[in-house]
Amino acid sequence: MESIIIHYSLVICHFIRMRFKRLLTIAILLVVPSSAALASDGLNSGDTAWIIVSTALVMMMTPAGLALFYGGMSRYKNLLNTFAMTIVAYCLTSVTWMMWGYTLSFGPDKGGIIGGLSNVFMAGIGVDSLSGSIPTFVFALFQMTFACITVALVLGSIVDRMKFSSWIVFTILWITFIYCPIAHWVWGGGWMGAMGALDFAGGTVVHINAGVAGLVLSLVLGKRIGYGKEAMFPSSIALTALGAALLWFGWFGFNAGSQLAADGIAGSAFLVTNTSAAMGALAWMFAEWVVDKKPTVLGLASGIVAGLVAITPAAGFVNLPAALIIGLGAGLLGFYSVAKIKQKVGYDDSLDAFGVHGMCGIWGALATGLFASPAINEAGRGLFYGNPKQLWIQIVSIVATAVFTAVGTLIVTYVTKFLTGGLRVEEESEIVGLDNSLHGERAFEIQAS
Repeated sequence: MESIIIHYSLVICHFIRMRFKRLLTIAILLVVPSSAALASDGLNSGDTAWIIVSTALVMMMTPAGLALFYGGMSRYKNLLNTFAMTIVAYCLTSVTWMMWGYTLSFGPDKGGIIGGLSNVFMAGIGVDSLSGSIPTFVFALFQMTFACITVALVLGSIVDRMKFSSWIVFTILWITFIYCPIAHWVWGGGWMGAMGALDFAGGTVVHINAGVAGLVLSLVLGKRIGYGKEAMFPSSIALTALGAALLWFGWFGFNAGSQLAADGIAGSAFLVTNTSAAMGALAWMFAEWVVDKKPTVLGLASGIVAGLVAITPAAGFVNLPAALIIGLGAGLLGFYSVAKIKQKVGYDDSLDAFGVHGMCGIWGALATGLFASPAINEAGRGLFYGNPKQLWIQIVSIVATAVFTAVGTLIVTYVTKFLTGGLRVEEESEIVGLDNSLHGERAFEIQAS
């Protein structure tokens, strides 16, 4: 009898213990939200860490990557001036962005056109303010690096001949009146984003914008002295190749970071970014090899950037096969734009800002409308996935950006000309070189033995 009582006592205790475990599990699930819920409702440390790293990567792209890339392609007598104009563009935009650029781009929407002034000097934003799952301060800094490199890209069209003082004024005005409105249209709650335009990391906001602006500014400034009549050799292809490598490295933060989260879409953007860059380099190299009979390092470096530019708007929307096509198209289009179209039309786009960033940015925006796959990102469905309307939306966004940038940049350019008493350096200074005449420095101290 005693053994029976003990047996049933053990059974009851086991039953009570199992019930308690179930109740405890239910209680924990009810009281403690899942990690996914925490990520969506508050700060996510993984997302924050990734965007901080991405911000640092994109920051490096301007005063290091782009300065080397552009500096190496400029003539030896203007290398330091190219560095100086790149770095000062970064510094000026950094300050301007925090004073009023951020609020114009991402402040409360005003009619779909511009952001309100609620966050001038970052007012109303504190250490606990969040943008999604990351601190707003981190988001603002990340977006600042995009503004910095966009205006610095414009420089590629006008090196060797623009006054340093005019460049300073132009940079401030252009960021304020051209970049900020377009950034708001696409990413800040404006009309272009509401229309459904897809621009994951800056096809319209950065590359088409900068390319068209550079073309307009170069046409107003006019051609360099001796352009088309004398050889203008790059100062150092080695510097340009190093700059291209740094840009490639930083572009992982540029594209994968634009997901603003450490997740599968960010990983996919990382993958297609590298693939398109590699394909762009190969396409440019082989095209040059066939046409000019020599595969050059400059061609490889240019093809890398062309592939990176084209994949930028599509990075978070397309799969691997699409990335291969986008990179191939970018390498071929970039080479043709630089080697053929520029010579036929006759404009002096010094370092091919329009030929690479403008043309390949247009291709990338169109390709996004073709190849955007809902299997990668539910937010995008292109023509080849049953949504022909998306391609039309992309065309509208391209045309609107190009027209606004062209007209706006023309106005900003003439305002700058008025404020600084002209845009172009003196003829003697241009012939001597801006490193010596403007900065009193030389990039290289080479003595004959």
